[in-house]
Amino acid sequence: MNAKILIVDDNAGIRATLKILLAPHCGAVEAIASPKTLVSTMQTFRPDVVMLDMNFETDINTGNEGLYWLAELKRQFPDVEVVLMTAYADVPLAVEGMKRGAFDFIVKPWDNDKLMDTLQAACNRRGAPHAPDTKSAAVEMLWGSSPQMLDIRRMTEKIAPTDATVLITGENGTGKDVLANEIHRLSTRAGKPMVSVDIGSLSETLFESELFGHVKGAFTDARTDHTGKFELANGTTLFLDEIGNIPLNLQAKLLRVLQNRCVTKVGDTKSVPIDIRLICATNRDLPAMVREGRFREDLYYRINTVTLQLPSLRERTDEIAPLSRLFVERYAQKYHRNVTGISDEALELLQRCRFDGNVRELQNCIEKAVILTDNEILQPIDLQIDNDELNDVSIPLTTESLEDAEERVIRNAVKKYNGNLSLVAKSLNISRPTLYNRLKKYGI
Repeated sequence: MNAKILIVDDNAGIRATLKILLAPHCGAVEAIASPKTLVSTMQTFRPDVVMLDMNFETDINTGNEGLYWLAELKRQFPDVEVVLMTAYADVPLAVEGMKRGAFDFIVKPWDNDKLMDTLQAACNRRGAPHAPDTKSAAVEMLWGSSPQMLDIRRMTEKIAPTDATVLITGENGTGKDVLANEIHRLSTRAGKPMVSVDIGSLSETLFESELFGHVKGAFTDARTDHTGKFELANGTTLFLDEIGNIPLNLQAKLLRVLQNRCVTKVGDTKSVPIDIRLICATNRDLPAMVREGRFREDLYYRINTVTLQLPSLRERTDEIAPLSRLFVERYAQKYHRNVTGISDEALELLQRCRFDGNVRELQNCIEKAVILTDNEILQPIDLQIDNDELNDVSIPLTTESLEDAEERVIRNAVKKYNGNLSLVAKSLNISRPTLYNRLKKYGI
């Protein structure tokens, strides 16, 4: 591969070893000990791939320093591919790094062939034209086939073309934001992007400014005029997530805007008319909050012309298998992994999970498994599910727990292959990072 590789690692031995290993195969190899000179080196050396360690001499937050410099690289040099280098204990951080844009990661001590294959794939991706990622641009609604979801789909198709205000309720992770996007996509306002606001993230001091805007000089830090979300959503859909988190003293201000259909910026006297379609979402019991005096009754009736209640994944377990297969396909493509499916045994294990985090938890489980596995077909051990994540009623009646059985199998394999972890991982049909995690967990 005629590529330029930049190594960023505070370990002099690792830098020297990588330069010796890579020099015969690359156009040029450069190595630096600290990320403090990373940006300037990027500008002068202009590498194709950066091999970035997750921890440096400062050892800030055990790996977060690597995530910080990854973010800086992707912000300033978005076309450069980044391969993270990490110890097995920091594999979860490396997985997070891939979610944030890293191409892949290498676990120390690395396998030379695996390292070269990873760098070659990164160089190939660097040289290939990047097609737009249509799937990530807008997350598609996963309807499934349960009666509850089919009813919601029929209702959505009826109300979407109207301007009816919609309240979406359901547990965390059920996909309330995705349903809001689907309603907007099917509406007559789909020509403009939907404007979303996470109410739960707004402090009381920022609430009015973010929603209604402010003029220059309205308060100490108001150095310029600021357009609020309501005005930005003029002519399109405004999605207010976690509407139940609005403090009682601010609910009246929101109600006034919804009734008058006009906003007044903080520090201004002029009202601006708005034309929005409002969608709200919450995981709270708003009727109970109304009865307890914690949510205004008039605001509640203003935002729930139509209410759509998303069921939990526990209420539609028959959809776990098709959702899992869809996520495998999606993340194998996103993370360029040769994973083509999921085994029946892995699906049976997923069926036994509680999934308190609902579809989002299932999605995260599959995403992590696809990133970490070296298997073409996901196996139960790839899912890294513990007994405490399973429904008690589904745990088989046996004197040996799932964890005990897993520990016994791993110990026997380590003994059989005299501690050769490559052979152990191969015999168990799992990746080395997964094996390292299990060895640490069981103290082997």
